[in-house]
Amino acid sequence: MQRLAITETITTIAEAEKRFGLTRSQSQDFFTEWDDQLPEINSNGRTNLEILWQRYIYHRSGGHLLESTVMLLLVSPLLTVAGLYDPPFPIKAEESVQIIITDSEETLQGQIDILVLKDRLWIIVLESKKTMLSVWSALPETLAYLMASPNTDLPTFGMLTNGDDIVFVKVQNQQYAISRVFAPLTTQSELEFVCRVLRKIAKTLI
Repeated sequence: MQRLAITETITTIAEAEKRFGLTRSQSQDFFTEWDDQLPEINSNGRTNLEILWQRYIYHRSGGHLLESTVMLLLVSPLLTVAGLYDPPFPIKAEESVQIIITDSEETLQGQIDILVLKDRLWIIVLESKKTMLSVWSALPETLAYLMASPNTDLPTFGMLTNGDDIVFVKVQNQQYAISRVFAPLTTQSELEFVCRVLRKIAKTLI
């Protein structure tokens, strides 16, 4: 499946639902990985997250950041603290794709960088520009990526971020659900929560 073709043809949640026969689960038991019995973070991990958060806030205070900078300052260190760069999690980078969103006022353009861990966890990073692209802009493409996973009988997960906001999504058996929006720009505790979610998902993937 060509990634660019996905971005050109799957531009709304309705299109993703229709094309892949997806329905949004309303069950509270469907996506418990983001809010139920999350692993705790030890003092060393909390210290690393504090340094990560302060560094990101410092650079973010100077203006919006490009997706490559968000990946460097936030996403990659976060995955390191969560243990997702270590065995048994092979990682691969997908080719960056362009995203174009047209609303009633203007056309927004940006880039999406994608990391895939163990073919079941997709990390989607949107480029931040003067006009900010919402994380929801990448949800249709993310649903398409998750449906293209070779492990169709197992749950697959996505983490979408533009740096300011982070959202998780789960797909399984033609159903999907979405977490609440995490805002690491507001408090360090939000970043810690995201790290705990990643660790919980990691346990699911093993």
